[in-house]
Amino acid sequence: MNGSKSKQLLAHNAALAAYFDDLLAPEKKRIVFGDGDPRARIVLIGEAPGEQEALLGKPFVGKAGKILDEFLEKTGLKREDLYITNVVKWRPTAVSKAGRTINRAPNREELALFLPWLQKELKLLQPAYIVTLGNTPLRAVSGLKSAVIGQYHGRMFPGGAFGAHFFPLYHPAAVIYNRSLRDTYLADLAAFAALLRRG
Repeated sequence: MNGSKSKQLLAHNAALAAYFDDLLAPEKKRIVFGDGDPRARIVLIGEAPGEQEALLGKPFVGKAGKILDEFLEKTGLKREDLYITNVVKWRPTAVSKAGRTINRAPNREELALFLPWLQKELKLLQPAYIVTLGNTPLRAVSGLKSAVIGQYHGRMFPGGAFGAHFFPLYHPAAVIYNRSLRDTYLADLAAFAALLRRG
């Protein structure tokens, strides 16, 4: 990374890490920062890191990396064309009945803690397009607390305060668990690719 925007992003990440240092210590959580070129025209926003992302300290690796691979394949993009981040920057966890640590959806407290940091990140990045995956990033970007992905997916909307257009997609995990959404998800990816081709 080089340039002023990169330096600003490094400073932002350092401030974020310092702010959450005390909160992270009791549960030994790890912050997973955004990854990619801060000058990229497209920012991809997920909900929160999963197990592999938390272990490796990078968003969209492991199982989530396969999801990203399909996104790139269907849109004709490369990972270096994107900046990838999450609304919540640590892995939200719960303990299953079997005693295993599993992923869970971010709670209200976590969303309230991280949303201001995401907003600062996006204002710093100033992308042309913001692609959201699922309800949580959609609500974070749109400011509509009750927004439902089923009403917004596959269409371009003005991004308001961020000076970008945002394009909501179903969360790929939802597509995995609900195969009836598969065709819709692929059609939405094709629509986004077509918008990019038109500039």
